[in-house]
Amino acid sequence: MNTRQKNIFVIFLFGILALPQLMQGHPNDDALNQLSKTEATWIYLRLGFEHIIPMGLDHILFVLCIFFLSPKLKPVLWQSLAFTLAHSITLGLAMCGVLEAPSYIIEPLIALSIMFLAIENIISDKLRSSRIIIVFLFGLVHGMGFASALGDLGLPQNKFFLSLIMFNVGVELGQLAVILLAWFLVGKWFAQKPWYRKRIATPVSIAIAGIALFWTIQRVFFP
Repeated sequence: MNTRQKNIFVIFLFGILALPQLMQGHPNDDALNQLSKTEATWIYLRLGFEHIIPMGLDHILFVLCIFFLSPKLKPVLWQSLAFTLAHSITLGLAMCGVLEAPSYIIEPLIALSIMFLAIENIISDKLRSSRIIIVFLFGLVHGMGFASALGDLGLPQNKFFLSLIMFNVGVELGQLAVILLAWFLVGKWFAQKPWYRKRIATPVSIAIAGIALFWTIQRVFFP
């Protein structure tokens, strides 16, 4: 990625975050249904992005766990795609009323999924083919978490699928922003160093596992 492409990428991300606050609180169905296609597209794109950056610390840590085991862009992006596909499935089914799971079950499971990947990063010395399956399965759980947040916001019934798709696109853009930032700061410079795993991947994964353990206890016993 050359300097011009980097600048365009940064401007694009800030542009999403700087979109006018067209949606405040929890609007009713009538207000949502009055949105134009353009308004719905940009609002739900922004909401999806913001659900990762800056609001989704747990999802950010999950994506970072994907990254730190093997910080090469191609395998990380494949895992991110599997994660997106999985959470899109459960998010869509939940918003259509097919699936329903209470947050007091889903939120601890999300924290446990982060802890699982972090521990795998600590004990595994290479990326295994089973990893993408694990990420996909955990993505199904995270999709239910996204559904809880999106359910509170609501979707315009006359632009239901458009808004749902754009929310997912926004989430994916947020994930890609996290991945690319981690790659520019860490992967590009240190991934090939012989001490990368000992000095970077393992300590960071231990820290993430500790945070995820704390969240698990907090969400189970102090919801």
